[in-house]
Amino acid sequence: MRKFVPWIVAAAVIVVIGGWAIGSYNSFVDAKQGVDKAWSDVEVQYQRRSDLVPNLVATVQQGANVEREILQNVVEARSAWAQASQAGTREDQIASASSFDSAISRLLVTVEAYPQLKSIEAFAGLSAQLEGTENRIATHRRDFNDAVRVYNGRVQRIPGRLLAGLFGFQPEPFFESDEGTESAPEVNFGSSSPANAEASSDQ
Repeated sequence: MRKFVPWIVAAAVIVVIGGWAIGSYNSFVDAKQGVDKAWSDVEVQYQRRSDLVPNLVATVQQGANVEREILQNVVEARSAWAQASQAGTREDQIASASSFDSAISRLLVTVEAYPQLKSIEAFAGLSAQLEGTENRIATHRRDFNDAVRVYNGRVQRIPGRLLAGLFGFQPEPFFESDEGTESAPEVNFGSSSPANAEASSDQ
């Protein structure tokens, strides 16, 4: 019986290590899926914003003498976001999203100087939809960073770090905004109540 003891011990060690490895792998998978799901939610809201941009730019052009460069920056940022979403890495998408944020923020600050826009019915509807979208973007970006924090913690901390590289799990980038765009752009032209804005953003 004694001659089997080492084999029994070795088998028990293998079972323990195997169980730990399987458990670690599953935890990596679950955390990575959380990151991917959170990023998908971010993408949905940026697409909602992207869909609003053509009409927003056209309406602003009709009702205000906004610098051509500002409008062009918004159009280019929208295009860069679309390209990164289709073929870029997540780092590319985050970079293009931050540029999109900056362009939209600059446009919104600029149009506040044109109160005549408020009287344009199309602009009132667009601003309400945009308000809801910007708030959702901010919320989902926070959720994404929370998911990344959980995932990166499992990948980078011992003992998970010992297996993460072996299984091909690498840290994910946080969504860090450009300076001045940490929060959702302020969209408040006095054209609708928060309730109406939320309702419009769901359409």
